[in-house]
Amino acid sequence: MTVRGLILSAIRSGEGKTIVTAALIAALRRRGLIVAGAKNGPDYIDPSFHAVASGRASFNLDSWAMPPALLDGLAARAGDGADLLMIEGALGLFDGVGGPAGARGATADLAARFRLPVVIILDVSGQSQTVAAILRGLMLHDADVRVAGVILNRVGSERHRALIAEAVAPLGLPILGSLPRDAAFALPERHLGLVQAGEQGDLARRIGAAADCLARHVDLDALVALARPPQIAALHSAMPALPPPGMRIALASDDAFSFIYPHVLEGWRRQGATIVPFSPLADEAPEPACDACWLPGGYPELHAGRLAGATSFLAGLRHFGATRRVHGECGGHMVLGRALIDASGTRHEMAGLLDHVTSFATRRLHLGYRTATLSADCALGAAGAQIAGHEFHYSTIVEAGQDAPFATIEDARGVALGAAGGQRGSVSGSWFHAIAPL
Repeated sequence: MTVRGLILSAIRSGEGKTIVTAALIAALRRRGLIVAGAKNGPDYIDPSFHAVASGRASFNLDSWAMPPALLDGLAARAGDGADLLMIEGALGLFDGVGGPAGARGATADLAARFRLPVVIILDVSGQSQTVAAILRGLMLHDADVRVAGVILNRVGSERHRALIAEAVAPLGLPILGSLPRDAAFALPERHLGLVQAGEQGDLARRIGAAADCLARHVDLDALVALARPPQIAALHSAMPALPPPGMRIALASDDAFSFIYPHVLEGWRRQGATIVPFSPLADEAPEPACDACWLPGGYPELHAGRLAGATSFLAGLRHFGATRRVHGECGGHMVLGRALIDASGTRHEMAGLLDHVTSFATRRLHLGYRTATLSADCALGAAGAQIAGHEFHYSTIVEAGQDAPFATIEDARGVALGAAGGQRGSVSGSWFHAIAPL
């Protein structure tokens, strides 16, 4: 491989990783470099910001959910043809789940596996010399993880920066830049994270403004000089992420249905499947010539009225599901049920292909890695197949219905969570987002 890489991490969520990563990609592209992005962990939203900045797909890399061959193959493909690969971390650098080292879902796992240097993006508001103690701890915590530099974020003044720099100097850790508290680095948020890239008509302008500011305050030459070639064992892995549910797949794709991993779509295409997008919000039905339909997660709870009024979509989906496979993940699962209750408590009739009723008015956070064992043959595979994935939603089931279960579920530590989802004929769905087979 000719690409060189860096990992951009932090000590926790909310430090500004995503916008700084996107701004760095944009700023370096202006210098004529081909820059690719990737994201640690199960995140649908952040990679779309990388894609806007880089002009190319950004893959997820997940040491817990992905077998090593798939992880290595995706890392190789993420950087294919690029000069630089910028991998954005999730949560804090060492945050993950329990289990063996290297398979915890932590950003540090990727740093150790691929031998890539880590640049810390650190929000220094409300502290000064203590920054040195935090950085010292990160540098010493794991001998297999090299913290190579830091970008100070939300610096209050020149005096503030100088106090931090004086304290950090004995560590020998380069301060690559000091970003001011600037509105250019603010992005709108909602209940599942940042507002989706596709919903922000001015996102390219926002990223450009952040890149302008970043270029004035970060030593881009020094940052690029830290990058190293990733050490990847399986450069040409042909391992697919998931089997395609059909060879011609109708894919719901709009602001209500956008949570599908690029590596899943790429894997389907590599196995010969054709993807045919359609928009339920535009009252489009799945193409009749398709042999499977996939309803991804997203935000149907924010568009429930429009979806309930999309009569062509609902009728077409019902007709399709009578004879062909339909699968819904999370938000797609909500739409497959009898009804969806929105935040105001209003009930909206949905497709009725499954028997449950969901509510966004009755909210509880469900979050974490999951292992699913399929209860019967379905769009994800044969009965008994095990798949790694995750859940992340606030909506709840308020009427369970009488459908057979889609799968039995365990959490990341192997604790049984019971039967999940529903299956009726060729239609299946659950809160579970599939990442890769086990």
